[in-house]
Amino acid sequence: MKTLKKVLLVGAIVLIVVLCVAISLTIGWRPFIGPKARPLTSRQFERTPQRVERGRYIFNFLAACTDCHSPHDAKQHLAPVVAGAEGSGEVLPFGGLPGRVVAPNLTADPQTGAALWTDDQIARAIREGIGHDGRALFPIMPYGFYREMSDEDLASVVVYIRSLTPVVHALPKTEIIFPVKYLIRSAPQPVTSPVNSPNPSDQIQWGAYLVKMAACEDCHTPQVRGAPVPGTAFSGGNVFKGDEGSVSSANITPDPSGMIRYSDAVFIQAFRTGFVGTRSLNPIMPFEYYGGMSNDDLKAIYAYLRTVQPVKHTVDNSQPPTYCKLCRNMHGGGEKN
Repeated sequence: MKTLKKVLLVGAIVLIVVLCVAISLTIGWRPFIGPKARPLTSRQFERTPQRVERGRYIFNFLAACTDCHSPHDAKQHLAPVVAGAEGSGEVLPFGGLPGRVVAPNLTADPQTGAALWTDDQIARAIREGIGHDGRALFPIMPYGFYREMSDEDLASVVVYIRSLTPVVHALPKTEIIFPVKYLIRSAPQPVTSPVNSPNPSDQIQWGAYLVKMAACEDCHTPQVRGAPVPGTAFSGGNVFKGDEGSVSSANITPDPSGMIRYSDAVFIQAFRTGFVGTRSLNPIMPFEYYGGMSNDDLKAIYAYLRTVQPVKHTVDNSQPPTYCKLCRNMHGGGEKN
C-alpha cells in the first residue's frame, strides 16, 4: 500500500511538472494570473490648441478611431456615423468575433462615457491594452501597433478625447467567449520608456510610423485564429464580414499581384473617392476617414509600402471565395495561390 501511495505521489508530481512546463512553453501564465499592467500614475496632459488639433487629426483620420467608437446607421449606404454621436461607442457589427466586442463611449458623459476616467487610464488603454477597469482589451483595438505612438501624439489624442461633446449612450459590456477571454490576457504589454516619433522629413520612416498608427498591417495581413501567417505581411486575404457583405483585404505589397501597378496618385484617389479606377471599395475599409489625411502623409504611406517585402498573393473580391494554400483562408482568387 505504501509503495502504491509513493507511485501515485510521484506520478502526481511528474504530471504537475509536465503541466507547468507545457503552460510555460505554450500559452504562458498570463491567462491564469491576469494581464501584465503597470501601475497608473496621476499624470495629466496639458490642454493646448495644438494638441487638440493634432489629436483631432489622429482620432478622426489617421487612426480612424471615430469609425469604431461611433454608432452607424446601417440602413443608409456606406453606413455613415449617426450625426451628433461621434465618439459615443457601439457594439462592433463585424462577423466572426469571439463574442460581443464593444468600442466604449469616449465622450465626456459622466454616466455612460469617459468623463470619470483619468488621463493615464485612457493613455494606458490606447498604447498598452488595459481598460480603465483593469481588464485586457480585445486586440481588435490595435494597441499592439499603438505601442509605437509617440508620447506627444498620445498626449494629443487624450486631450482631444477630453474635448469630445458629452453624448449619453449606454452600451453593454464586452463579453468574450471562453477560452479567448483568458487567452487575450497575454496581449497587453506596459510601455515604460519614452517613445519618440521619426522626423516627418524622412518620408520612408515617417510613412512606416503612419502605417503603424493606421494599423494597416493588422487588416492587410492574413491571420489564422488571430495570429498573422508568417511571411505574408501586408499581402491581404484577411476576411471581414460587415453590414455590406464580406470582403477580403487587398494585397498592398509591391508585387505584381499587389500594389505595384498603382501610382501614388491612384493610391491617394482611392482614399479620397473610395474608388480604384471604376472599382469601388467596401466601406469595411474606412477610406472615408483615412481620406482625411494630408497628401504628404498619404504619399509617405505609399512610399513606405513600396519598400515592404513583395508577396505573391492573388486576392480578388470580384471572384467567389476559394481556399488559398498560402494564407489558409477562403477568399476570391484563392485557388491561384
